[in-house]
Amino acid sequence: MKVSHFGRGAAILSVASLALVACNGEDNGNGGGDADEAAEAAGVEFEDVSGTIYSGGASSHETAMDEWIAEFEHLTDNQAQVEYAGEGSGAGRASFLDGEFQFAGSDAVMSDEEYEESLQRCGDNGAFHLPTYIAPIGLAVNLEGVDSINLDSDTLGEIFAGEITSWDDPAIAEQNEDADLPSTPITVVHRADSSGTTENFLEYLEATASNWDWEPDGEWPTDISAESAGQTSGVLDLAGSTDGAITYADLGQIGDEFALVNVEVGGEYTEPTPEAAAEAVLASERVEGQSENNMAFEITRDTEEVGAYPIVQIAYTIWCNEYESEEEADLVAAFAAYIVSEDAQELAHDQAGSAPITDDLRDEALEAISEISGG
Repeated sequence: MKVSHFGRGAAILSVASLALVACNGEDNGNGGGDADEAAEAAGVEFEDVSGTIYSGGASSHETAMDEWIAEFEHLTDNQAQVEYAGEGSGAGRASFLDGEFQFAGSDAVMSDEEYEESLQRCGDNGAFHLPTYIAPIGLAVNLEGVDSINLDSDTLGEIFAGEITSWDDPAIAEQNEDADLPSTPITVVHRADSSGTTENFLEYLEATASNWDWEPDGEWPTDISAESAGQTSGVLDLAGSTDGAITYADLGQIGDEFALVNVEVGGEYTEPTPEAAAEAVLASERVEGQSENNMAFEITRDTEEVGAYPIVQIAYTIWCNEYESEEEADLVAAFAAYIVSEDAQELAHDQAGSAPITDDLRDEALEAISEISGG
């Protein structure tokens, strides 16, 4: 099965507009605008920067990053280059904190321990998050003749724990009375690498499934027997070639060949749509206790709001507040300003199916970027 990266991705646009406006105020139309305006707001100019930025992290960011990097290098007359390795959120954060990367892409927020470590890497104010986009995490099922499946969180917990092992199990059948469910064995496919998508999904199970006994982490629990593959493309390829498989991935990268799980919330089953994900984000608050410039959100996973889809993730880039030199600070600030600019956000939406951030959020991001210092 060939996995499409655009089957559901373009619809994510409305999630950012609806959810992030609600979290940050009304969209006022006074954002950074085009790339040059964004750079000016951040206190840098593209023609004045040079050098190479080394970065990496979430594999879900790669398509957008490829587009951003190409245009940013063009804006600097190829005096600046950016390298991004899609090795997974956890590995990216580790390499960033070790000083190998100048920024990291992550689908999960730094832990408090990681933030404390960033104080050694990034100066007295440590590191901070900038939101890149927001998207539902879809639960993709490869089951012939089935277009969608209704499941509550307890049933999902039993499936992913390996306790429910066939698709005609009574716990599944009673939630899908109109479906002709086969006796096909269930194969759970999870990420083999440290993944922000894994952490977000496990946060949902830990908060909502009464029978789920594992703490959320970027690593899948080692005592659960299941199949695994690296990165987003890996789990989708493996699930797509395995009859009866179920996996989790950024909705925008799940092809139409898969059935999707509708999750029970507030007594009704909710499809994984941008609008439904936005309803879950509306109830979320900012993460406290880290950098003053931090723009990370804590998602409310156990919402009972009918129509909300709580298996959602916000993709972040993570930056230092302070770098070793002014030249390095200007270089990374220029790229950070570019990726939150209206030009870059529209480019990523058009080419990669990611969702533009709001003008209000862009204003806040550019203010944070303008405070990046060096020396």
